[in-house]
Amino acid sequence: MGLIGAVVFAASAIGQVSGITLADRGSLRGKYHWPAKIPYPKENPYSEAKFNLGRMLFFDPILSGPQTRSCASCHNPGLAWADGQPRAISLTQDPLALRCPTLFGVAWIPKLGWTGHFPDLESVAMTPITAPKTMNLPETLLIERLSAIPGYVRAFKDAFHQAQIDRREIEQALATFERSIVPTRAPFDRWISGDRAAISKSAERGFDLFNGKANCAACHNGWAFTDSSFHDIGSAQNDDLGRGELFPNSVTLRYAFKTPTLRDVARRGPYMHDGSVPTLAAVIDLYDRGGIERPSRAPEIYPLGLTNAEKADLIAFLETLTGGPASVQYPALPP
Repeated sequence: MGLIGAVVFAASAIGQVSGITLADRGSLRGKYHWPAKIPYPKENPYSEAKFNLGRMLFFDPILSGPQTRSCASCHNPGLAWADGQPRAISLTQDPLALRCPTLFGVAWIPKLGWTGHFPDLESVAMTPITAPKTMNLPETLLIERLSAIPGYVRAFKDAFHQAQIDRREIEQALATFERSIVPTRAPFDRWISGDRAAISKSAERGFDLFNGKANCAACHNGWAFTDSSFHDIGSAQNDDLGRGELFPNSVTLRYAFKTPTLRDVARRGPYMHDGSVPTLAAVIDLYDRGGIERPSRAPEIYPLGLTNAEKADLIAFLETLTGGPASVQYPALPP
């Protein structure tokens, strides 16, 4: 998969639109500037052999107990690397507590999971693989299965230069592939680069609102439109305290969940960590009324007083963040 290129800002082509001056647009250049390359940690540097192995593992249902579910079953490239469901679905087809998050841009997220309980990407894989309700495959059996397949033995040896397969190698290979998952460029990216015809006037006004009155950019910022942090936005209250479960003495982290990326957001509904908000219009209504007022509600969340026209403009802008379909080369799995 190709690495990410930098966005080129063409100031002379932009002018002044929707209340944002040329100087304002110039100041936003860095805010929406794509990183030049995918970051790989020094403890797990990129190699083609590791990428190829991780891709095989990601799409292979051998990683589940009944051999009917792969990582791609829940992180489907055709569904923006998620599953399109309000909440993740268990092996028995029952809804779990949380939504399946997209894998877009996971290479840049410092703490993963809706509550940030995974310190890095390498630490994620074994939880769903071994969880009884998700993939239900004990670690020892996983290693036995892979070790019994000559094609996998060769692939692990090519990637890690040793014959024995272990947990850490599985984690590193999957993480190497998953770091390659990035969104495709969207109409917004062409517009911020200088193509004034790339988005509608309504979307331009929505961009102005996004960075101004609606205050969306307070949390949804940067090229991926996320601060990768945790906030209580005042959504429906239930027994799930979010990141507050990890920090029980913190008032501000009660009901706080990860700020998701907005890339491809228009086709990733329903929304929120629990899929409780069905549409983008309903999301904007939630923010407009300021959610539930409580001690943990983030200071960035307050009643906005948006008009119906402004709400429509915001949706028009959010729709410009949808890129083209994912280009994925599916691997040939070892027999």
